Order: sequence, then structure tokens, then C-alpha cells
Amino acid sequence: MKQLLSFVTALIFFTACNTTKEECAFQPETSSIKIQLDVQSLEDSILSIKSKQQLIDFFTRHTVMRDVFFNRPGYPSDSAFINELFHRFTTPAFDTLLIETKNVFGNGAELKKEFTQAFTNLKYYYPQIQIPRIETVITGLESDLFVSDSLIIVGLDYFLGSKAKYRPNMYEYMLKRYTKDFVVPSAMLLYGIDSRINLVNPQDKTVLADMLAYGKAYHFAKQMLPCVADSVFIGYSAEEISGALTNQDMIWKRLVADEVFFNTSQQTKQKYISERPKTIEVGDQCPGRIGMWVGWQIVDAYKKRNSKLTLPELMKISDAQLIFKGSKYRPE
Repeated sequence: MKQLLSFVTALIFFTACNTTKEECAFQPETSSIKIQLDVQSLEDSILSIKSKQQLIDFFTRHTVMRDVFFNRPGYPSDSAFINELFHRFTTPAFDTLLIETKNVFGNGAELKKEFTQAFTNLKYYYPQIQIPRIETVITGLESDLFVSDSLIIVGLDYFLGSKAKYRPNMYEYMLKRYTKDFVVPSAMLLYGIDSRINLVNPQDKTVLADMLAYGKAYHFAKQMLPCVADSVFIGYSAEEISGALTNQDMIWKRLVADEVFFNTSQQTKQKYISERPKTIEVGDQCPGRIGMWVGWQIVDAYKKRNSKLTLPELMKISDAQLIFKGSKYRPE
């Protein structure tokens, strides 16, 4: 018990004065891969709507945006939906949102460049995959991101950062992830967790299975954007990433001591995987979702030990224990 308490106490000081310099992941040779990315910037179109009929016409052209992004099924009638959205789009606050969006994202060239890099790399690993159309829009903080195999919709006003006048209604520890740098990484994470790419065993209900499913998603997303910092993908600060790396041996001991890996209870998953500001079971300064981060380290370790394994082959491994045992991940 004394030894256990000593490492828990140590983790109360789970910070690092010096951040760890991250290296880029493997960067594939993609000079021969040319993609045509169809990006439609619809922010000005929203602000140009002056009548309800124009709004109806806009949503008739963008039915997925209407039904999924703006949640048409959540309204009792078409008229209630149109009345609410027309009122929202024609308020002065929307002008402010557009100005702030242009200040942060400019003409969208930087965002398009990052999406192009990600999808070029995706084509390298998955040559047959369809490149989706991308639509950007401001919503009045209705939705942040929608991803399907044929369409990505980005609610840019969700990602304006800490200086924005209007921000999503969520906890501060979650808000720090809603910056422009997180748009493309989060889209790639949604690709990485998709069951068509990331195979899992639905019968395996253990915490370990969830950890490694997320770990594969993070590993996948990092290959799409090799030089984006790990902290951006997982939404930790650079100090939290550095602290996790420095103290991963103590995190490991905590998970082993609490018999986390083969536990199937929702309560345990809530503690170590679900959205929380801190994983207090590990230490007062240990960031939330630490189980996901450890899962990522295990997957990375497995890939290093199996360097000839391609990314699609890795993503098809549904046996969590095979990855767990084969990684030999045991931080000292």
C-alpha cells in the first residue's frame, strides 16, 4: 500500500517543465498522387439569404446539411425549422460570426491545403477510397463536424478559438480543442474510428478493446498528418503530453493496480476513456481519456515491432489481445 500511495502522490505533480520535441511520423512518397479536392465555402451564401424562400432553396441544394448538420428532424415542422433558421441567419450576431471566421480562416486556403495533404496520404494507403466533397459553413454554433465517405461539413464558427466573441457551450477543458488546428485532425480521427477502416471485435467488451480501437484511430490519423503534434490529435496541451510521456511508467502501474485492462464495467470505462477534465484515479494533474492515450502508445509500440505491417493491415487487426501482447509495451 505504501508503494502504491507513493506513485499516486508523485503523479499529483504530473507536469513537465520542458516539453518533449515530437518527431514526424513516416511520410510516404506521394508526388505521383494528384487529387482534386472539391471545397465549397458556404459562409457568404448563408449571410446573403434575405428571404425564407431563399433559405428553402439553399437547403434544397444541401439536404445533408439541412437534415444532419442543422437537425431538421428535431423540429416539429418544416415551417418551424425555416422560421428558426431564418431568424438566426438574419441576426446581427451572424455578421460578427462571419467577420471572426474570416479573420481566423482567411480565404480557406490553409484549411484546403491541410485537407489536401491528409487525403493525398489517405490515397497512398487506400488507393480505392473516395475523396469526399467538403463544405464549410457558419451555423450559429449548431454543429461542429460531419464526416461521411462522400461529404465533410465543417461548422467553422465552432473552431474560432479562445478569442472568439461567441463560443460553444461546453466545458473549458473541451473548448481548448476547438481551434482551427483541430479541424482536419478531428476529421481524420473520425475516418480512423470508422468500422470500415478500423476493424474491432464487437464481442470484446473490455476496456482494453476500447483503448486499442481508439489507439488505432489515433495512429491512423497521425499517418494522414505526419507532422501534426500528438497534442493536437488528442486535445492535450504540450505540457500534458510531455507529462504523460515522462510518467507513463506510473500511469501503467495505476492501470495494472486497478485491473483496468480486462474490466468490462461502464464505470471503469467512464474513468479511463470517457470525456473528463482529469483522470483523478491516476493523479490530480493526469489529463482525461488517459486510457485512449495509453492505447495509442500500445498500438505505436506494436507497429514498431512489426515494421513490415502496412497501415491497412494494422487497422484490420480486430484482436485487441494480439496487439496488446505483441506490442510488449511495458514502460519502465
